Amino acid sequence: MEERTVARETTTTRGSPRSAGFTLLELLIVVVILGILAAVILPRFLVSADEAKKNACAQNVAAIDRQVERWYFEKGAWPAENLNDIEVDTDYFPDGMPLCPVNGQRYKIDSGTRRVKDHDH
Repeated sequence: MEERTVARETTTTRGSPRSAGFTLLELLIVVVILGILAAVILPRFLVSADEAKKNACAQNVAAIDRQVERWYFEKGAWPAENLNDIEVDTDYFPDGMPLCPVNGQRYKIDSGTRRVKDHDH
């Protein structure tokens, strides 16, 4: 005995075979859902990236303040406000003087407080 399987074609109302795939409505629904997810997730991601830059800046400020104090204790004088003398001496920042990750500016110290100034993000 020979066994036969018969595949049934899905037909549309007009009688022509219907191809397997997604309808325009299904694709639109997926696009709308992806748009909603992007609208919710993207602002949170951008805020997180901004906060990370601010935290990195705070760490840079703390490191520079420590190196300014070290310079004072080792040299007996405060470094220049623009920190050029510390930047030239690779014992203090072997990888180079860090820049502010928030705005890309160089750090400077206040002549009165001997602390990094203008980086209160």
